[in-house]
Amino acid sequence: QVQLVESGGGLVQAGGSLRLSCAVSRTIFRINAMGWYRQAPGKQRELVARITSAGTTTYADSVKDRFTISRDNAKNTVSLQMNSLKPEDTAVYYCNAVTLSTRDYWGQGTQVTVSS
Repeated sequence: QVQLVESGGGLVQAGGSLRLSCAVSRTIFRINAMGWYRQAPGKQRELVARITSAGTTTYADSVKDRFTISRDNAKNTVSLQMNSLKPEDTAVYYCNAVTLSTRDYWGQGTQVTVSS
């Protein structure tokens, strides 16, 4: 049963923009933090951005001032607006949701490719 569904990945030229969205199933209750991680070939998965239920945001240094995370608690969605994309942003991006009981849920991943 797929509980996190991502959309919005694709191919873009350097300097361009993409918006990722993630719909979280309402079968997941009491969500605390939601976020985006990414994994490039040969590298470990890393945090890109996260947002708590209170709206507190955290960003990786490499994406600050370029990416913006937002969430709609009523719709159970989290989005990532990515501007000024660089080739080093190329990776598979994963949506993540963590409940108040610290249970982790992951999406299937969406490919983002930035050409130089």
